[in-house]
Amino acid sequence: MATAQGNKSLKDISKIRWITFTAVFLGLNIAMSSSIFSIPVPGGHLYLCDVVICTAALLLDPLAAFVVGGIGSFLGDMLFYPAPMFVSLVTHGLQAVVIALLVSKVKKSDNKKYFVASLTATLIGAAIMVIGYTLGKTFVYATFENAMMKLPYEIAQGLLGVAGSLLLCFKGGLLKIFRRMEMN
Repeated sequence: MATAQGNKSLKDISKIRWITFTAVFLGLNIAMSSSIFSIPVPGGHLYLCDVVICTAALLLDPLAAFVVGGIGSFLGDMLFYPAPMFVSLVTHGLQAVVIALLVSKVKKSDNKKYFVASLTATLIGAAIMVIGYTLGKTFVYATFENAMMKLPYEIAQGLLGVAGSLLLCFKGGLLKIFRRMEMN
């Protein structure tokens, strides 16, 4: 089936879009995992990668969400701060997949239901991230006391991811853009 975009089939164009959007969000996640795009807090940084992870999980399928969340965070940590890279792979990967699975059951065309599902899913994702990093810090590279000291910042990072992704998708227009592309 030929299209206006040449001899590519609709299935091929869909694959190209999937790879492109996954790669763009993956690159954004890696960049936001650096301290350049972080907010300094006592004893560390508040990273903006959760905004990217939650946004990608709301817009993409679960596999792409895992690639962005898990693999993107793993690569970002490998480049900038390797100690938690396996914790990031599991925690952010699970966070992204759960969000994507929860919102995939709701039609994107029903704004109100999709917003409620998105809010619920991202809050659950934030809880997964907070618990995952707290356990990771306790058992992998720190102590229980250190993990508890960082807990308020983990919660703040999770909530920043929730608020930022909802703003980008619903007020920033990303959801409308993705809806239009799905129709084409």
